[in-house]
Amino acid sequence: MEVWRAEQGWEAAGRVALFALLLSVCCRAVAEPIRYSIPEELGRGSLVGPLAWDLGLSSAELPARKLRIVAGDEMRYFTVGEDNTNLRVNERIDRESICGAVSPCVITLEAVIENPFNIFHVSVTIEDINDNAPQFDREFVDLEMIESTRPGARFLLGSGRDPDIGTNSLQNYQLTPNPLFSLVVKESPDGTKHPELVLQKSLDREKQRNYHLILTALDGGDPVRSGTIQIKINVTDANDNTPVFTKEIYKVRLLENLPEGSLAFQVKATDSDEGTNAEITYSFSDITNGARQLFSLDSRTGEVKVTGPLDYEEGKHYEATVEGRDGGGLSAQAKVHIDILDVNDNAPTISLLPILNSIPEDSVPSTVVAVINVRDRDSGDNGAVSCNIDGDSPFRLESSSENTYKLITASELDRETIPHYNITITARDRGSPALSSSAELVLEVSDVNDNAPVFEEEVYSAYVAENNAAGAPVLRVLARDADAGANGRVSYWLEGGSAGTAPPPVSVESRSGALYAQRSFDYEQCREFAVAIRAQDSGVPSRSSTATVRIFVLDRNDNAPRVLWPTAAEAGGETPPFEVVPRSAEVGYLVAKVVAVDADAGRNAWLSYELLQAPEPALFRLGLHSGEVRTARAVSERDAAKQRLVALVKDHGQPALSATATLHVVLAESLQEALPELSERPPPVDSPAELQFYLVLALALLSALFLLSLLLALLARLRRAGPPTVLRCLNAQRFSLASGAFPADFCEGTLPYSYNLCVAPGRALTEAAFLPPSLPSL
Repeated sequence: MEVWRAEQGWEAAGRVALFALLLSVCCRAVAEPIRYSIPEELGRGSLVGPLAWDLGLSSAELPARKLRIVAGDEMRYFTVGEDNTNLRVNERIDRESICGAVSPCVITLEAVIENPFNIFHVSVTIEDINDNAPQFDREFVDLEMIESTRPGARFLLGSGRDPDIGTNSLQNYQLTPNPLFSLVVKESPDGTKHPELVLQKSLDREKQRNYHLILTALDGGDPVRSGTIQIKINVTDANDNTPVFTKEIYKVRLLENLPEGSLAFQVKATDSDEGTNAEITYSFSDITNGARQLFSLDSRTGEVKVTGPLDYEEGKHYEATVEGRDGGGLSAQAKVHIDILDVNDNAPTISLLPILNSIPEDSVPSTVVAVINVRDRDSGDNGAVSCNIDGDSPFRLESSSENTYKLITASELDRETIPHYNITITARDRGSPALSSSAELVLEVSDVNDNAPVFEEEVYSAYVAENNAAGAPVLRVLARDADAGANGRVSYWLEGGSAGTAPPPVSVESRSGALYAQRSFDYEQCREFAVAIRAQDSGVPSRSSTATVRIFVLDRNDNAPRVLWPTAAEAGGETPPFEVVPRSAEVGYLVAKVVAVDADAGRNAWLSYELLQAPEPALFRLGLHSGEVRTARAVSERDAAKQRLVALVKDHGQPALSATATLHVVLAESLQEALPELSERPPPVDSPAELQFYLVLALALLSALFLLSLLLALLARLRRAGPPTVLRCLNAQRFSLASGAFPADFCEGTLPYSYNLCVAPGRALTEAAFLPPSLPSL
C-alpha cells in the first residue's frame, strides 16, 4: 500500500511539474496564483513543485531574493526545501482531517521574495486517495419481524460511512444470499446511499425464529475497500400497526454556543395499537461518532439534548436516523438534519512574518517591513476581518490578498528621533459584538550616516601666555554626532587657518579633540591666529564639519624698554648728544624729552621715568609719565656749565624691567658759547673693561718675575756643580779668542746621529765647518 502511495505521489508530482513547465512556457503571468496538485499522505520532504523556477528565479538570484512562504496555520504543511528552490511537504497531510467532505480540498499560501519585495499566491490541491475503508456505526443490527409481515415490506439498515470522496467513497452494498430477503439501495439527494432490507417471502415463526445476515459496504477505490455489519432478525407474533413519526425529516438549526444539557429538539412517533404494542422506544440507528458525542436521545420521550460543545468551525452539519420501535417489535425511522449556526465566538488570529529585523532609517516610503496573515474561523460577517495599526506611526498596511497584508513604510524614518517602534496591529471582525486580537511587532531602526558632527561652538577662543612650553595644552574642542556606532565615532583633524606657517603652531589629538602648542609663542611676533578644526565621523561615506579656533597670545613682561632718544654715544670719541640751556631759563623750561618704547603690551608697556643721577639735584626734574626734562629752578652762576643727567625708564610688568638714558646739558646762552665747553673733554673714566685689562697685565708681570727668579736660582746651582759636558768645549783654553775657530786638538762627540768632529794639530779653522762625509774619520 505504501509503495502504491509513493508511486502515485511521484506520478502526481511529475504531472504537476509538467503542468508547471507548460504553464510557464505558455504564459508567465505572475499575477495568477501558482497552482499545484498533490495526493494526500505524502511523506515529509516530498516534492510539491519547482516553486523558484515557476516564479522565474534563477539559481544565482536565490540567495539575494530570500524565497519564503507564509500562510498562517497552513504553513506547517509545506516548506521551501534546503535547496531554497522547490516547495516540499513539511508534515503528513490527511485530506479528510483538513477538508472533510469538502471537495476540492485546496490549501492556499503566499510565497514572499525580496530585493525587490513581492508576494505570489500559491494554491495546493490535495487529491484524495483510497486510504479509508467504509465503516458502520455499530457491529450489529437487531430487527424484529412479525410472522404476518407481508412480502415486499422494507426495513431500514444502518448506512455505512467512508470519509474518502469521489470514487474512493462508499459506492455499493452487498447482502449475503438468502431466499427470504433481498437488498435495495436508495440514494438521497445529497448522494448518500441507504440500504433497505426487503422481505421476499412470508415468514413462519414455527419453522425458523432467527435469521443471521451480513451486509457489506464497498467503495470504488483500487483496490476496493469494504466494511461489514451483522443483521440479526427475530421473528415475533403479529403486531398490526407500525409506529409513525410526525415528520419524515426533522430539520433543526442550533446555535453553536448552545450550552451543554440544553434541549436541542424532540422527535415524536405514534402507534395505533394498544398496550405494549403502542409503547414506543427511540434510538439512533444511524449516527456518526462525532454526532453521538454531541447529542443524546431519551429513549422514552424522544428528547435530544446537547451533551458536548458545539463548534461551527469543527462541524457545520450533522445527520442522524432516529428509530422508533413499539413493544411488538415494529419500527419506523425518521431522518434528522442538524445545522449548526455560526456565532461570533472566534477572535481573529494574526501571523506575523518579519521581512526586516531592523530597517535602515534611509528606507524609501513603501518599503515592505513584514507580511501579516489574518484568519478568522467564523463565517460570514463574523469571519470578515479588517486590520489596522494602533496609534500614529510612519507605517501603514496595504492589502495583498483577502487575508494577507503588507506592513510598509508610509513616511521617512529618523533613528535619531525614534530609534525603535512598537507597532501594534489589531484585527477586528464584523460580528456583533465584534471580536478583535492584537499582535505587536518590535522594529529597530538601523543607523545610516545621515548626520555630520556638530561642534558645541562654531568659533572657539583660547588664551595662551607667550613663552609657553612646546606641547602645552591650549584648548579642547568637542563635536557630537547623533548617529550611532562607527557613524557617530568622531575624529579631529587640522583643516587650516590664518597661522600661515609650516608646521602649524598647534596640533590636535584625533580622538579627544585636545589642542596642543607645537612651539613657544611670542606675543611681539604674533598676537593672535586662527586654525580650522575638522570633525569627521567614521561612516561610509564619512561626514564632517569644521569649527574655527581663535588663539590669543597673552603678553608677558619679557621686553625691557628701549630708549629712542637720547641715543647713546658710540665708543670712539664722538660727541654725545647734548642740549643747550640758557642760564636765563625760567622754571619749567623744557630741556629735552626722553623717548622710549616697550615692545610689550598693556601694563607691561606702561613706562615711567625718573632721574637716577644729576649733578644738581634741584636744577632739573623729569616727568613721571611724559619723560620731559624741565628746569626745576632758575639757573644760577654757581651751577656747572656741563650737566650730565641719567634717566631711568621703567615699565609696570611683574617683575619690572628698565633701561637708562644719559643726557648731557650745557648751560650757555648760545651754541657758540657752548662749543668751548664741549671741546674740553673730561678726563677719561676708566671703564670696567680697562680696569680688567690692567689687572690681567699686572698678573702677567708678576708671573714673569716669578719664573725669572726660578731660572736664576737654577743657573746658580748649576754653576756651583760645574759645567756640564755639553759646555766643556766652550772652555777658554780650547779655542782662540781672536776668531771664532775650533782649537787644533778639538774632538768631541756631542753631535747627533754619532757624528764626531776631529781637527789635526797645527791647523786652525777660521770657520766652524764639518768634514765632508767622504772622510774616513767620520
